[in-house]
Amino acid sequence: MRHSFVTVCIGFLAAAGAYEKSDHYDGERFFNPGLGPIDKSFGDLWKWKTGSDAAIWPKWVETGTGPALEPTGGKGAAATFVNHATFVVRFPGAVVLTDPIWSERCSPVSFAGPKRVHAPGVPWKDLPKVDVVVISHNHYDHLDLPTLKKLAARDNPLFLVPLGEKEWLGDEGLRVHEMDWWQSIKVAGVTFTFLPAQHWSSRTPWDRNKTLWGSWGMTGSDGTLVYHGGDTGYGPHFRKIRERWGAPDLALLPIGAYDPEWFMKAAHMNPEDALKAFDDLDARRAVGMHFGTFQLTDEARGDPMFRIRKAMGARAFFVPDPGQSFQARRE
Repeated sequence: MRHSFVTVCIGFLAAAGAYEKSDHYDGERFFNPGLGPIDKSFGDLWKWKTGSDAAIWPKWVETGTGPALEPTGGKGAAATFVNHATFVVRFPGAVVLTDPIWSERCSPVSFAGPKRVHAPGVPWKDLPKVDVVVISHNHYDHLDLPTLKKLAARDNPLFLVPLGEKEWLGDEGLRVHEMDWWQSIKVAGVTFTFLPAQHWSSRTPWDRNKTLWGSWGMTGSDGTLVYHGGDTGYGPHFRKIRERWGAPDLALLPIGAYDPEWFMKAAHMNPEDALKAFDDLDARRAVGMHFGTFQLTDEARGDPMFRIRKAMGARAFFVPDPGQSFQARRE
């Protein structure tokens, strides 16, 4: 059943007040512990857009596709970068997709909004059968409903989503399980743990912070840990994740959409923030994401790549090309 905009809004509002109060939920809205709301006002948005000096991105960039790697020797995991925050993560016996978007735009409408500047690193026709989809939050560049509905029709995967997203996505024909921070579920031999992030949520003018946001920890049957940071500002949650969940063998960390920093800093990491997160997590290796596909903010397309390479030192932090794959394995 296709929802109208009004019906979707009613669904979000009905979800409010449906959960017990916690250190990140006040009974009506979700919030960041110790910070409260970090989303900006319309006045702040107006100030940014009217004073913006945004870099000019190329209209299109030709990219290739690399070989799709499988876990080596039936152990560990392999993550292939598709675009933005989308990875195909292969575990032995399970294929996982993170925040999938194959659409031309990340927008509530198909004719306007940020438009992709390169093709997905994994063409849709080459995408393997997907067992599980993890969603970090409901912003349009991370929860792309057209892609999710195509996946549901093709593979019927299990969609793991934050609190507040189950009802309306279920009405859209998806098989959904919603989770709070620190909750876990085991599917196809992989344990998925929904972890904190520092962010906010909204898909309409009326549903701000009515649904939760977060990051994902994936634990393979051999103990291999893969972390997907979702969308987040830098904060103390990275150390808490290291303490309670573990040090990832592979961390997928956002490095883009940060300029102007007075507007973006609380909700998005710049490259130097991503390196601090890498250190806090005690990650073995990391791969950057959330850059180079959609122009969401003012920095030049290549700026995140330049800054991370300049500052990373001896850290095993990689800036991927679309279609490039990376192995993870617990030694």
